[in-house]
Amino acid sequence: MSERERSARRDRLRALRESGVDPYPARIGRREPIARVRERFEGLAAEDLEGDPSQVAIAGRVMALRPFGKLVFLTLLEDGVRIQVSARRDEVEPELFRFVKQLDVGDFVRVEGPVWRTKSDELTVDVRGAELLAKSLRPLPEKWHGLVDLETRYRQRYLDLLVNEEARRLTILRSRAVAAMRSFLDSRGFLEVETPVLQPIYGGAAARPFTTHHNAYDQQLYLRISDELYLKRLVVGGLDRVYEIGRVFRNEGVSRKHNPEFTMMECYQAYADYRDMMTLAQEMIQEIAGRVLGGPRIDVGGEKIDLSGEWPRIPLRDAIADRIGIDVLEHGDLDRLREAVRRAGLEVGEAPTWGRLVDDLFSEHVEPTLIQPSFVTDYPLELSPLAKRSASEPRLVERFEPFIAGMEIGNAFSELNDPEDQRGRLEATMRDRELGDEEAHPLDVDYLEALELGLPPTGGLGIGVDRLVMILSGAANLREVIAFPHMRPQLPNAGSIRPSEGGSEASDAPETPETGTESGTAIRTGVEPGTGVDPDTGVGSGRPGGA
Repeated sequence: MSERERSARRDRLRALRESGVDPYPARIGRREPIARVRERFEGLAAEDLEGDPSQVAIAGRVMALRPFGKLVFLTLLEDGVRIQVSARRDEVEPELFRFVKQLDVGDFVRVEGPVWRTKSDELTVDVRGAELLAKSLRPLPEKWHGLVDLETRYRQRYLDLLVNEEARRLTILRSRAVAAMRSFLDSRGFLEVETPVLQPIYGGAAARPFTTHHNAYDQQLYLRISDELYLKRLVVGGLDRVYEIGRVFRNEGVSRKHNPEFTMMECYQAYADYRDMMTLAQEMIQEIAGRVLGGPRIDVGGEKIDLSGEWPRIPLRDAIADRIGIDVLEHGDLDRLREAVRRAGLEVGEAPTWGRLVDDLFSEHVEPTLIQPSFVTDYPLELSPLAKRSASEPRLVERFEPFIAGMEIGNAFSELNDPEDQRGRLEATMRDRELGDEEAHPLDVDYLEALELGLPPTGGLGIGVDRLVMILSGAANLREVIAFPHMRPQLPNAGSIRPSEGGSEASDAPETPETGTESGTAIRTGVEPGTGVDPDTGVGSGRPGGA
């Protein structure tokens, strides 16, 4: 915004106050929603409106102002609905006409008057009275080319919502998807609960936490990386079906599929296993799509995806063998699997364990091909310290992940309820921590004591809400479906963003498939090059599933 424009708006604000007008009144007179006015009068022709002496009162933000000498047109916006307003100099008091002409785009105003149609058949409210509700001191971006820079859109979402219909559509779609998810679980007897965000011991996933300090207790606390251990404590306490939809936090990189603060749904069902949770996940997503989109078919990046029917259940072992010809269980230790990967002419990478290498192979060669909805099942035990061991193959656990559009959207287990097995696995992860693995699961003694009271056979499911909405909406980047995504700090000398001037803020993020580019603008990420952290592996990735 130019200094000249800023000064002119403040001059008009000062003049209003000097004339006795409150530019920010606390009360608003009677009004009718613009949507209701349009609904009432939309079917009436111009001649019908001419014979109707009734007046309406509406309020909204001025989105356009078009003066034509003795005639002024405004466009008012309220809750996503627009209507035209007119002021004719010969039909109103001079002061009222002057007031309308001196409004700025962005101001909030209440007007009242009769409804008529222009020669172009546009439904219009003709001003007979008007009052200012809030004065805008900054101009809005130009509709077509004033707000195209991605950084500006993400940092100043309020501007994005005002001028980009797609931003509004995505925000509403997300709200409806969460409501549909909640309704689905409620209808199946699940109880919505709340668990601590600040935790003395974090757990439920392999990730680095954010830390904070409680001054009164002089205590270090962690922002939760998952709801899992607290929700399972509730099942121990006799609440057989529980769920939580809430924010979780993982101190990791950012990409088009990852945000350090994200929304996850986790639910736990007593007397169930991972097969029951597959059915639950499939039915849940199908119902959400039906309620939000009206049907099961979606388009993601040009791929036509059908969410209906039974989703295939593919063992991880088979998925990898079918894709690259390696049976990971026949090469059951790290050295043999590395050799098999080399013989296949593939990159071995630096995975420190057999299980991590299995996961790397899957993430690199299989996951991108899972376009239609699928469940991948039976993961390496060492990747899943909270899941029940497979009865048929002790190196694997009863775990699955759902995939849609080449992206994992959740995680689920048959929950480990053997307290001695659980203690042994957590003690093993603690040894990994001592060797420098910052993402290894800590030992939670209180949780182990809860398990010793007895946890019934339980199925757990985590669904990443942001990723699910991303897929349902067809958005190309997770930041599109998060109202206020995490952004890299701006440089101190960068100055304020000027949305009305367009342009792109320079980005120092490498242009890779993970950072993503859109409309020629590189997205800042915060992924540190050379760390060796694969954002799509199960460790330190901000995975949506924490079950």
